[in-house]
Amino acid sequence: MTQVLDGIEVVVFDVLGTLVDEPGGLAAQIAAATGSEDADLLAADWQRFVGQQQERIARGERPYAPSSQIDAEAAAAAGSAELATATRRLPAWDDSAAEVSRLAERVTVLGLSNADAATLEALGRHAHLRWHRAVSAERVSAYKPDAAVYRAAIDDAGVPPERILMVAAHAWDLRGAQQAGMRTTYVPRPGGDAPASEDRFDASFGTLAELVDAVIAGTRH
Repeated sequence: MTQVLDGIEVVVFDVLGTLVDEPGGLAAQIAAATGSEDADLLAADWQRFVGQQQERIARGERPYAPSSQIDAEAAAAAGSAELATATRRLPAWDDSAAEVSRLAERVTVLGLSNADAATLEALGRHAHLRWHRAVSAERVSAYKPDAAVYRAAIDDAGVPPERILMVAAHAWDLRGAQQAGMRTTYVPRPGGDAPASEDRFDASFGTLAELVDAVIAGTRH
């Protein structure tokens, strides 16, 4: 029996890692640009560096910098300036484009990302993600899981947070959305952050298709 998620008017998707393959996409581009046989390790270093810089900004140890600037710094560390725009060319997971399009026929779909606005716009086109709108954390000069980022998505959605469903492959992201009053659901992806035993999200699905089925079923009630 299909699980039902009632009362959802807006679905907000995390983008990096949830809708697109960030680790695999970075590794492929690093391998092509540098010829390195350690592209997977370099991609992991890239993501670690980006996360560290975002945490420094959150702690006030560094002024806010857009994601494209941090990516350029990561690209320099990887030894290839052409990788500065690598995030704009990440591939969608095999099911993302079709399921986002299917869901967008029934409810409003937003992308919410730490990627800056220009990167997010280019990535959406590249990955064929046909959401209604995309909200960048750049709008509030912060990075998830800062509460201001989720409030920006809620403001953009224009409905009460209990009618908004945040979808992510990262439990840390869902915790932030949950604290902002949004409903939450976890969908696993390679390289994601699985829920801890104490996490209590509204739902968890094995696939994106199961999630979309549950939301659509809820619109019929």
